Amino acid sequence: MPAYPRPPFPPQSQPVPGRQTLMDPRPDCGEQSYRGSGRLAGKAALITGADSGIGRAVAIAFAREGADVAIAYLDEHEDAQETARWVEQAGRQCLLLPGDLARRQQCLDIVARTVERFGRVDILVNNAAFQMTHPTLADISDEEWQMTFDVNITAIFRLCQAAVPHMPAGGSIINTSSINSDAPNPTLLAYATTKGAIANFTAGLAQLLGEQGIRVNSVAPGPIWTPLIVSTMPPDKVTHFGDNTPLRRPGQPVEVAPLYVLLASDESSYVSGSRFGVTGGKPIL
Repeated sequence: MPAYPRPPFPPQSQPVPGRQTLMDPRPDCGEQSYRGSGRLAGKAALITGADSGIGRAVAIAFAREGADVAIAYLDEHEDAQETARWVEQAGRQCLLLPGDLARRQQCLDIVARTVERFGRVDILVNNAAFQMTHPTLADISDEEWQMTFDVNITAIFRLCQAAVPHMPAGGSIINTSSINSDAPNPTLLAYATTKGAIANFTAGLAQLLGEQGIRVNSVAPGPIWTPLIVSTMPPDKVTHFGDNTPLRRPGQPVEVAPLYVLLASDESSYVSGSRFGVTGGKPIL
């Protein structure tokens, strides 16, 4: 098993949404290690939040499994361009789609541009998320609460609604939930609430789309070392991030990506409406 970094990490903080290039240690997204085997050959995928972290790891894995990839992200252009380089090095097409998913029109536009480029959407990965840490309920503004819902769950609804007409039978929707849907961190109240909504939305949508042959599942990561952590948590929490898991460390994005590959592939043709934890030993029930 690879010797991934363990806490304590250097204290660090970044402005939201964070840049992977500035993190210490740098997250491992499988750039040097992931090996594909053609499991997604000929498929087209749209992945949100794919500039860095879990999204980048999934984009790299999908490309090395044979898929063309559209990458949606906010404004982290340097990180997104690095992800695109890895996708293209795998011999696949990459479409960069910057913009704010809190806006309805942006959700519609990125699906339309993906279909224009690739002709369809075989795989939709809803991974983009926003969070902020607050010690009290009074610290959460109405505007921040609304934005967290707009990015984390309302965008998923809009993207699914726009993408489904362009998804063939055998298509796969994968939503990123969180261990917070089962064990909500009180200082991440808005984020944790949306992650519970994602789990419920996934279970219901799988039933709505079953007759069309479109599968819907969710992945519930535990603590994963991504730019979201260093840009939204206090430095003292960052230093010890992930040391409360049974494996005593945070996961790396590359450790999450293979599950997305499995759920996107035809090997999971009878898997729908399910949620899968990648938590370093912390249970989800």
